[in-house]
Amino acid sequence: MKNRPALIQKVNQLLIKKFGIPMRSKKLPDPLDLLIATILSQNTNDNNSYKAFQNLKDRYKSWIDLNSVKRTELAKIIRIAGLANQKSAAIKNLIGELRKRGPLSLDFITGLDDHSAIEQLINYKGVGVKTASCVLLFAMNRNVCPVDTHVHRTVNRVGIVSEKTPDKTYYSLNEKFPDGVAHSFHTNLIRLGREICKPSNPNCAACPLLKLCEYKDKNLTPQLKGKEKVFMLLDSIGK
Repeated sequence: MKNRPALIQKVNQLLIKKFGIPMRSKKLPDPLDLLIATILSQNTNDNNSYKAFQNLKDRYKSWIDLNSVKRTELAKIIRIAGLANQKSAAIKNLIGELRKRGPLSLDFITGLDDHSAIEQLINYKGVGVKTASCVLLFAMNRNVCPVDTHVHRTVNRVGIVSEKTPDKTYYSLNEKFPDGVAHSFHTNLIRLGREICKPSNPNCAACPLLKLCEYKDKNLTPQLKGKEKVFMLLDSIGK
Protein backbone atom coordinates (compact mmCIF):
# COMPACT_ATOMS: atom_id res chain seq x y z
CA MET A 1 0.00 0.00 0.00
CA LYS A 2 1.31 3.43 -0.97
CA ASN A 3 2.54 5.67 1.86
CA ARG A 4 0.89 8.88 0.69
CA PRO A 5 2.39 11.27 3.30
CA ALA A 6 5.89 10.00 2.50
CA LEU A 7 5.24 10.38 -1.24
CA ILE A 8 4.00 13.94 -0.73
CA GLN A 9 7.17 14.72 1.22
CA LYS A 10 9.33 13.26 -1.55
CA VAL A 11 7.48 15.19 -4.25
CA ASN A 12 7.76 18.37 -2.20
CA GLN A 13 11.53 17.93 -1.88
CA LEU A 14 11.96 17.35 -5.61
CA LEU A 15 9.83 20.38 -6.47
CA ILE A 16 11.82 22.60 -4.10
CA LYS A 17 15.03 21.34 -5.69
CA LYS A 18 13.62 22.35 -9.09
CA PHE A 19 11.81 25.61 -8.26
CA GLY A 20 13.08 26.62 -4.83
CA ILE A 21 11.07 27.46 -1.71
CA PRO A 22 8.17 29.67 -2.84
CA MET A 23 8.11 33.22 -1.53
CA ARG A 24 5.16 34.22 0.59
CA SER A 25 4.07 37.41 2.28
CA LYS A 26 5.58 37.87 5.74
CA LYS A 27 2.27 39.33 6.89
CA LEU A 28 -0.83 37.20 6.38
CA PRO A 29 -3.48 39.03 4.37
CA ASP A 30 -6.94 39.72 5.73
CA PRO A 31 -9.08 36.60 5.11
CA LEU A 32 -11.89 38.60 3.50
CA ASP A 33 -9.42 40.30 1.15
CA LEU A 34 -8.07 36.89 0.25
CA LEU A 35 -11.52 35.45 -0.33
CA ILE A 36 -12.52 38.26 -2.69
CA ALA A 37 -9.19 37.97 -4.54
CA THR A 38 -9.71 34.24 -4.94
CA ILE A 39 -13.21 34.72 -6.33
CA LEU A 40 -11.69 37.10 -8.88
CA SER A 41 -9.02 34.53 -9.75
CA GLN A 42 -11.48 31.89 -10.92
CA ASN A 43 -10.96 30.91 -14.57
CA THR A 44 -8.42 33.62 -15.36
CA ASN A 45 -4.72 34.30 -14.94
CA ASP A 46 -3.08 35.79 -11.87
CA ASN A 47 -2.12 39.07 -13.52
CA ASN A 48 -5.67 39.92 -14.62
CA SER A 49 -7.25 38.91 -11.33
CA TYR A 50 -4.67 40.97 -9.43
CA LYS A 51 -5.49 44.02 -11.56
CA ALA A 52 -9.20 43.51 -10.85
CA PHE A 53 -8.52 43.23 -7.12
CA GLN A 54 -6.43 46.40 -7.17
CA ASN A 55 -9.18 48.17 -9.10
CA LEU A 56 -11.54 47.42 -6.21
CA LYS A 57 -9.06 48.46 -3.51
CA ASP A 58 -8.29 51.71 -5.34
CA ARG A 59 -11.95 52.51 -5.91
CA TYR A 60 -13.42 51.73 -2.50
CA LYS A 61 -12.16 52.52 1.01
CA SER A 62 -13.97 49.58 2.58
CA TRP A 63 -15.73 46.41 1.41
CA ILE A 64 -18.91 47.72 3.04
CA ASP A 65 -19.05 50.27 0.21
CA LEU A 66 -19.82 47.43 -2.20
CA ASN A 67 -23.14 46.86 -0.48
CA SER A 68 -24.56 50.02 -2.10
CA VAL A 69 -22.83 49.62 -5.48
CA LYS A 70 -24.93 48.29 -8.35
CA ARG A 71 -23.84 44.87 -9.52
CA THR A 72 -23.51 46.14 -13.08
CA GLU A 73 -21.14 48.88 -11.91
CA LEU A 74 -19.09 46.36 -9.96
CA ALA A 75 -18.93 44.14 -13.03
CA LYS A 76 -17.39 46.98 -15.04
CA ILE A 77 -14.67 47.52 -12.45
CA ILE A 78 -13.62 43.85 -12.37
CA ARG A 79 -14.19 43.12 -16.05
CA ILE A 80 -10.50 42.43 -16.69
CA ALA A 81 -10.78 39.29 -14.54
CA GLY A 82 -13.40 37.77 -16.85
CA LEU A 83 -16.80 36.31 -15.95
CA ALA A 84 -17.59 39.75 -14.54
CA ASN A 85 -21.33 39.21 -14.16
CA GLN A 86 -20.85 35.95 -12.29
CA LYS A 87 -18.05 37.23 -10.04
CA SER A 88 -19.73 40.55 -9.25
CA ALA A 89 -22.88 38.66 -8.21
CA ALA A 90 -20.82 36.37 -5.96
CA ILE A 91 -19.02 39.30 -4.32
CA LYS A 92 -22.24 41.27 -3.82
CA ASN A 93 -23.89 38.24 -2.25
CA LEU A 94 -20.90 37.62 0.01
CA ILE A 95 -20.85 41.21 1.30
CA GLY A 96 -24.62 41.20 1.83
CA GLU A 97 -24.61 37.92 3.75
CA LEU A 98 -21.63 38.88 5.91
CA ARG A 99 -23.26 42.21 6.71
CA LYS A 100 -26.21 40.32 8.23
CA ARG A 101 -23.79 38.74 10.72
CA GLY A 102 -22.39 42.08 11.86
CA PRO A 103 -18.92 43.49 11.09
CA LEU A 104 -17.54 42.53 7.68
CA SER A 105 -14.96 39.88 8.51
CA LEU A 106 -14.33 36.15 8.47
CA ASP A 107 -13.38 36.08 12.15
CA PHE A 108 -16.18 33.59 12.80
CA ILE A 109 -14.17 30.78 11.14
CA THR A 110 -10.91 31.34 12.99
CA GLY A 111 -11.85 29.02 15.84
CA LEU A 112 -13.14 26.26 13.57
CA ASP A 113 -11.21 23.21 12.41
CA ASP A 114 -10.29 23.04 8.73
CA HIS A 115 -13.25 20.92 7.64
CA SER A 116 -15.79 23.05 9.51
CA ALA A 117 -14.28 26.27 8.16
CA ILE A 118 -14.54 24.93 4.61
CA GLU A 119 -18.16 23.92 5.17
CA GLN A 120 -19.00 27.42 6.43
CA LEU A 121 -17.37 29.21 3.51
CA ILE A 122 -18.86 27.08 0.74
CA ASN A 123 -22.34 28.13 1.89
CA TYR A 124 -21.74 31.42 0.07
CA LYS A 125 -22.66 31.47 -3.62
CA GLY A 126 -19.59 31.40 -5.84
CA VAL A 127 -17.34 29.97 -3.12
CA GLY A 128 -16.26 26.40 -3.71
CA VAL A 129 -13.89 24.07 -1.93
CA LYS A 130 -10.84 25.38 -3.78
CA THR A 131 -11.65 29.02 -3.02
CA ALA A 132 -12.40 28.26 0.64
CA SER A 133 -9.23 26.23 1.12
CA CYS A 134 -7.17 29.07 -0.37
CA VAL A 135 -8.43 31.31 2.43
CA LEU A 136 -7.27 28.74 4.99
CA LEU A 137 -3.81 28.31 3.48
CA PHE A 138 -2.92 31.83 2.36
CA ALA A 139 -4.71 33.98 4.96
CA MET A 140 -4.79 31.70 8.01
CA ASN A 141 -1.60 29.66 7.50
CA ARG A 142 -3.49 26.38 7.84
CA ASN A 143 -1.70 23.27 6.57
CA VAL A 144 -4.18 22.49 3.78
CA CYS A 145 -3.44 22.13 0.08
CA PRO A 146 -6.01 23.78 -2.22
CA VAL A 147 -6.68 21.90 -5.44
CA ASP A 148 -7.08 23.85 -8.67
CA THR A 149 -6.91 22.33 -12.15
CA HIS A 150 -3.09 22.24 -12.07
CA VAL A 151 -2.85 20.51 -8.70
CA HIS A 152 -5.65 18.11 -9.65
CA ARG A 153 -3.93 17.14 -12.89
CA THR A 154 -0.42 16.77 -11.49
CA VAL A 155 -1.16 14.79 -8.32
CA ASN A 156 -3.35 12.38 -10.26
CA ARG A 157 -0.74 11.91 -13.01
CA VAL A 158 2.00 11.34 -10.47
CA GLY A 159 -0.16 8.82 -8.63
CA ILE A 160 -0.52 10.50 -5.26
CA VAL A 161 -4.30 10.18 -5.58
CA SER A 162 -6.69 8.73 -8.13
CA GLU A 163 -9.77 10.93 -8.31
CA LYS A 164 -12.01 12.28 -11.07
CA THR A 165 -12.74 15.80 -9.82
CA PRO A 166 -10.73 18.56 -8.08
CA ASP A 167 -13.00 18.49 -5.01
CA LYS A 168 -12.57 14.74 -4.57
CA THR A 169 -8.82 15.19 -5.06
CA TYR A 170 -8.82 17.85 -2.34
CA TYR A 171 -10.40 15.60 0.27
CA SER A 172 -8.21 12.61 -0.60
CA LEU A 173 -5.01 14.64 -0.76
CA ASN A 174 -5.61 16.43 2.53
CA GLU A 175 -6.32 13.31 4.51
CA LYS A 176 -3.28 12.91 6.79
CA PHE A 177 -1.43 15.65 4.90
CA PRO A 178 2.13 16.00 6.27
CA ASP A 179 2.74 19.01 8.49
CA GLY A 180 4.40 22.18 7.27
CA VAL A 181 4.58 21.54 3.53
CA ALA A 182 1.20 22.68 2.18
CA HIS A 183 2.30 26.10 0.91
CA SER A 184 5.43 24.97 -0.91
CA PHE A 185 3.75 21.80 -2.23
CA HIS A 186 0.69 23.66 -3.55
CA THR A 187 2.58 26.60 -5.05
CA ASN A 188 5.27 24.55 -6.74
CA LEU A 189 2.70 22.13 -8.15
CA ILE A 190 1.00 25.09 -9.81
CA ARG A 191 4.33 26.06 -11.38
CA LEU A 192 4.84 22.47 -12.48
CA GLY A 193 1.39 22.42 -14.08
CA ARG A 194 1.83 25.76 -15.82
CA GLU A 195 5.35 25.25 -17.12
CA ILE A 196 5.90 21.50 -17.52
CA CYS A 197 2.97 19.18 -16.73
CA LYS A 198 0.53 20.86 -19.11
CA PRO A 199 -2.86 19.35 -20.02
CA SER A 200 -1.64 18.41 -23.49
CA ASN A 201 1.89 17.86 -24.75
CA PRO A 202 3.52 17.87 -21.29
CA ASN A 203 7.27 18.36 -21.18
CA CYS A 204 7.97 15.16 -19.25
CA ALA A 205 11.64 15.17 -20.22
CA ALA A 206 12.13 18.28 -18.06
CA CYS A 207 9.99 17.14 -15.13
CA PRO A 208 11.65 16.74 -11.72
CA LEU A 209 9.11 14.03 -10.88
CA LEU A 210 9.77 11.90 -13.97
CA LYS A 211 11.24 8.89 -12.16
CA LEU A 212 8.37 8.48 -9.73
CA CYS A 213 5.49 9.65 -11.94
CA GLU A 214 2.89 7.01 -12.89
CA TYR A 215 1.48 8.91 -15.89
CA LYS A 216 1.26 6.41 -18.76
CA ASP A 217 1.31 8.84 -21.70
CA LYS A 218 4.62 10.53 -20.97
CA ASN A 219 6.03 12.80 -23.64
CA LEU A 220 9.79 12.38 -23.50
CA THR A 221 10.58 14.45 -26.58
CA PRO A 222 12.79 17.37 -25.46
CA GLN A 223 11.07 20.75 -25.79
CA LEU A 224 12.27 24.32 -25.83
CA LYS A 225 12.01 25.93 -22.42
CA GLY A 226 8.89 28.06 -22.14
CA LYS A 227 8.50 31.35 -20.34
CA GLU A 228 8.37 30.98 -16.58
CA LYS A 229 5.18 32.23 -14.89
CA VAL A 230 6.40 33.02 -11.40
CA PHE A 231 3.86 35.66 -10.27
CA MET A 232 1.42 34.16 -7.78
CA LEU A 233 -1.71 36.15 -6.99
CA LEU A 234 -2.54 34.94 -3.51
CA ASP A 235 0.94 35.50 -2.14
CA SER A 236 0.70 39.10 -3.38
CA ILE A 237 -2.48 40.06 -1.54
CA GLY A 238 -1.82 42.25 1.46
CA LYS A 239 1.75 43.20 0.57
